[in-house]
Amino acid sequence: MYQDLSIFTGNAHPALAQAICDSLEMPLGEAEVFEFSNENIFVRVLENVRSKDVFIVQPLSAPVNRSVMELLIMIDAFKRASAGRITAVMPYYGYGRSDKKDQPRVPITARLIANLIETAGADRVLTVDLHAGQIQGFFNIPVDELTALYTLSRYFKERDLAETTVLATDVGGAKRARNMARQLGTPLAIVDKERIGNEERVSALALIGEVDGQHVIIPDDEIDTGGTIRAAARIAMERGAKSVTAACVHPILSGRSVEQICASEIQELVITDTIPLAPHNRHEKITILSVAPLIGDAITRIHTGQSVGALFQ
Repeated sequence: MYQDLSIFTGNAHPALAQAICDSLEMPLGEAEVFEFSNENIFVRVLENVRSKDVFIVQPLSAPVNRSVMELLIMIDAFKRASAGRITAVMPYYGYGRSDKKDQPRVPITARLIANLIETAGADRVLTVDLHAGQIQGFFNIPVDELTALYTLSRYFKERDLAETTVLATDVGGAKRARNMARQLGTPLAIVDKERIGNEERVSALALIGEVDGQHVIIPDDEIDTGGTIRAAARIAMERGAKSVTAACVHPILSGRSVEQICASEIQELVITDTIPLAPHNRHEKITILSVAPLIGDAITRIHTGQSVGALFQ
């Protein structure tokens, strides 16, 4: 079944790539990807990939710019090695927040990254929970967007969901929160949030809905500094919530975010492994769920020409 399928990885998240291969019971492809002392990246494919269906697993995570360049150079290497089809598997799409001109004289970097990936020679893209769905339209090649919503929802379904409410961090995240609330069969509430300029600070202004006496679950697509999730947790507790659990797909967790989140009202932070969690960020309050089986199933479906959307029906 996997005779013409090969999965490779850069240095962004080799553990996830290995977990995907383990779920498919196949070996990880062999390639050298390293940086010279002059910061130039070198790639060499160590096996024959002529006419093969190649998947390159590389989230655009920290260090983001190095991860981007590794992916582009790997795509070019496989293209020149005569791979039959090249799929860029980006569990996390870096620069996803720069998806529109919301200020004068600013770039749309998410579109630029899409152009670079296409120009390098990728034939299709596989990703997980884009920050904005319209990023799919930045590509002129097929894009399959998976969602880890069901992975997170399955985790919470194992609990007693009596007196539980799902809380959206802002109006923009209401659709995601509504989908989780529907999965769990719980009510929905929404925080009215304002971001202060380009500063990574937020102000939670009000709460729409009822959380008094409820166990609150706050889902988000990504957590960077944690300001949004902490502000939402704070207002939920002020409005009488019994407890707050946060969940996100992409745990960027930069700076002192883990320390601040774990010192806040949040009792548990549930994340997935689309991005590697640095050893210094590991904490007893953090639960990690793997998306490797989900991505593995999608790779199998793409390789065999089956529907990827059927995974979520």
